[in-house]
Amino acid sequence: MRELAAHADHVYTCAHRDSAAANSSIVASWRRCIAMYSLSPEQTREPLRLTEDELRKVRATSELLIADASAELDRLFATVGKSGCCLILTDRNGIALERRGSAGDDKHFHELGLWTGSVWTEASIGTNGIGTAIADDRPITILRDQHFFSSNISLSCTTAPIRDHRGQLAAALDISTCRDDVNDVTLGILGQMVRDAALRIEVNLFRSAFAGARFLVVPSASNPTAALLAVDRHDLVLGATRAARLALRLDDRRISAGLPAADALGEKSVAGDVDLVEAERAALLRALSRSGGNVSRAATALGISRATLHRKMKRLNLD
Repeated sequence: MRELAAHADHVYTCAHRDSAAANSSIVASWRRCIAMYSLSPEQTREPLRLTEDELRKVRATSELLIADASAELDRLFATVGKSGCCLILTDRNGIALERRGSAGDDKHFHELGLWTGSVWTEASIGTNGIGTAIADDRPITILRDQHFFSSNISLSCTTAPIRDHRGQLAAALDISTCRDDVNDVTLGILGQMVRDAALRIEVNLFRSAFAGARFLVVPSASNPTAALLAVDRHDLVLGATRAARLALRLDDRRISAGLPAADALGEKSVAGDVDLVEAERAALLRALSRSGGNVSRAATALGISRATLHRKMKRLNLD
C-alpha cells in the first residue's frame, strides 16, 4: 500500500510542474489524465470493456486490418510469447481486437484488462502504451511506475501505431509484460520488434488497398522497406505509405491531381517528344519479350502489321 500511495503522490507532484510536463511525454500524459479525464492515480481501475455484441460490430468494421495483421501477430508471438509477454492489436480508438498470450499467463492479463474488447485509451485507463501512443501519435514505451494508475505499476508495455494506406492512424500494436526482471534494455529490444512488426502490417494494409497496382520502393527514405508508391499502368501514383509521403513530401492533394511516379521520385525529366519515343520503345520491347522475340506474334499482339513493326524497330534501333 505504501508503494501505491508513493506512486500517486509522485504523479500529482510531477503533473503540477510545468517544466516536467514540457520535458516528459509521460508527465504530459499524467497531466492529461488529471486535467482532461478527471482521473486519480490512487484509483484501482480496469479499462472499460465492450459487450460481446459491441465487440462483434467493431471487429466487423476492422476485418481487413485483422486479416492483414494476423500473420504478423503469430510471428511476433512465436518469438516473445514464451517470455511472459502478451500481444494486443487495437483499432484507432484503442479497442483491443486481437490478442496473443500463453494460457499460463491468461488469468493475470485478463484481470488487468489485456483482453479483447477492452478499451485502452488514456480516458479509460490512464497513461499506458496503447492509449499514449495513440494520443501522441508515435511509438512509446511505458515501464511499470510510468503508468498513471497505481494498480498498473506491475505492468510494462511498448506500443507502435499502425498507419493505413493514406498514412492515417489505423491501429496500434502492443507488447505487455508483468515480469519483475524487465528493464529498459529488454523493453528497448521489444520496442524495436513491435515497431518492425507494425511497419510490416502497414505494408500489408497498403498492398491490400491497392491490389493489382505496381509497387515502387522510395530509395531516399530512411526506411525504404516501408516507403512504397502504388502506381497504375500509366505510371501515375495511386497511393503512398506514410514513410513515402514523408520522404517525398506527398499528400492526398498531389496524389489525386495525377502525379507521374517519375516526378514524385525526382527522376530527370526529358522533352515531351523524347518521352513519347521512350514510351513507344518500351511498348515494343515488352511485346517482343512476351513473344520470345517472334516478330509476327509481337506485331499481332500490338495490332499492327509485321512490316510496320519492322519499320518501327529499325527507327528505334531495336533490330
